[in-house]
Amino acid sequence: MKRGSTVARAAGPAPTARHHGNRHGRSEEARQAVLEAADGLLVEKGFTGVTIEGIAARAGVAKQTVYRWWKTKTDILLDAFLQDAAEALTPPDHGDLAADLRAHLHQLALFLTGSDAGAVFRALIGHAQHDPAFAAALRSGYLDEQRRRDRLPLERAAERGRLPAGIDMAAEIDQLVGPVYHRVLVTAEPVDRAFTDRLVEAFLRRVDVADAAGAAHTTDMADARETGSG
Repeated sequence: MKRGSTVARAAGPAPTARHHGNRHGRSEEARQAVLEAADGLLVEKGFTGVTIEGIAARAGVAKQTVYRWWKTKTDILLDAFLQDAAEALTPPDHGDLAADLRAHLHQLALFLTGSDAGAVFRALIGHAQHDPAFAAALRSGYLDEQRRRDRLPLERAAERGRLPAGIDMAAEIDQLVGPVYHRVLVTAEPVDRAFTDRLVEAFLRRVDVADAAGAAHTTDMADARETGSG
């Protein structure tokens, strides 16, 4: 199963490791096997049940191979999560702000609630509460980078003249994605498509996207008239 899939892992016996011993053709193959093993073990056994020894056995590599790249199991889980997030949480570009935001928030909700990576994220957030150094690494490695990705639909829309000038993108992103994380990490309420779509609709009303588009069109028309009369 691909890591970061938005479908939760089905219950049942652990799959047989695909690799045995250290017979990996390339080191990258071994590294990916370790990341997959860490994801799977966390989902099956929880954070405290994950060990370096268990990860190595599941991945089919020597423990020394794991320590070649990572010092702790938390480092492995963070690496796995960052890779999954980069692959799954880059917003699409449909050329339409509303469509992009609806798709992105829905994917974010699925990623956090229905994937192995989401389980890793929740475990890492819990661990960060007791480890300030790790909390800083999680913030710089994921949260800062994900905020950059979250801004992409707004930045593209601004370049197309579809957003009002001077919009506070950081504040708007907080209001778009913040409720998703709040439900996932605090209230455990459903984060379905109806909920994420409501967040997008509230944003569109709040920033008056239609008026921004109309203003851009009016400006274009005025420029065309001036050019024609020049």
